[in-house]
Amino acid sequence: MPRFALQIEYDGAPFHGWQRQADHPSVQGAIEQALCKLEPGPHTIAAAGRTDKGVHGLAQIAHCDMKRDWTPFRLSEALNYHLKPNPVSVVNCAQVPDTFHARFSATERQYLFRIMPRRAPLTHTRGYVWQVKQPLDVDLMMEGASHLLGEHDFTTFRSTICQAMSPIKTLDRLDITNVETDHGTEVHFDVRARSFLHNQVRSFVGTLERVGCGSLTPDDVKTALAARDRAACGPVSPPHGLYLAKVLYDTPPFG
Repeated sequence: MPRFALQIEYDGAPFHGWQRQADHPSVQGAIEQALCKLEPGPHTIAAAGRTDKGVHGLAQIAHCDMKRDWTPFRLSEALNYHLKPNPVSVVNCAQVPDTFHARFSATERQYLFRIMPRRAPLTHTRGYVWQVKQPLDVDLMMEGASHLLGEHDFTTFRSTICQAMSPIKTLDRLDITNVETDHGTEVHFDVRARSFLHNQVRSFVGTLERVGCGSLTPDDVKTALAARDRAACGPVSPPHGLYLAKVLYDTPPFG
C-alpha cells in the first residue's frame, strides 16, 4: 500500500478548520472526499498541523495511503480535479516510505501572521490580514517577543481547551518585520517551533499587538509569561491573519 506526501494550500475562510467534522466543512474532509472518488474508502489522512477555523494554509503537509500504484503527478492531478470548487490545492505530491508521518516526522512548523495597520477599509486583502486602526511599533514588539524565545511554560498563551499533555514548549523564532505591499505596509510575524499549543501563535500576536500600539510594555510580556495564567494573556488575534507557512523534516518529502 504506497504512501504519498501531499503539499496543500487552502483558503481557510469557508472551513471549520483542518480537522474532519461531522456537521461542518473541513479541509481534511474535502480531501478525503476527493480520495473516495479515486479509490473506494474510507480514507483517513494525517496532517502536520490541525489549523483552526478560518486559518489558511500555504504549505500544509499531509500523507495518505493508497491501494493503487499511482504516479505522484497523476494522483495530484486527480485530487485537484475532484477538489473543485473548494479553495484547496495539492501543489506537490511524492511517494514516501511507510515510516514517513506528516505529523510525527515533522521537525519544525513555521507560521506567518499578517497585520495591516490601516484606517481605510480593506478591499483586496480583507479576510487575509488582521486590520488594526493604529500604527504599530515593531521595535517594541520585537523587544516583547524576545521574552518568549526558548523553552518556557506557556500556560498564559495556551487555550483553555488545549489538549496537549504539557504547556512546556520551545519557541525557536519570533521575528516581526514591516513588509511593503501594494496595499500598504503590513506587519509580518515569523513564528517557528517544533510544535505549538492550541492558540499559542494567535495569543502571542494578540499580546504583542498591544505592545505595538502602546497599551502594554515589552516587560509586560515577560510578566504575563511568568504568571502562567491564561487571564494574563492579551486578546487573542483573529484567525484570518494566520497561515501555516512551512513544515520541515529531516528528510524532506519533496527533495
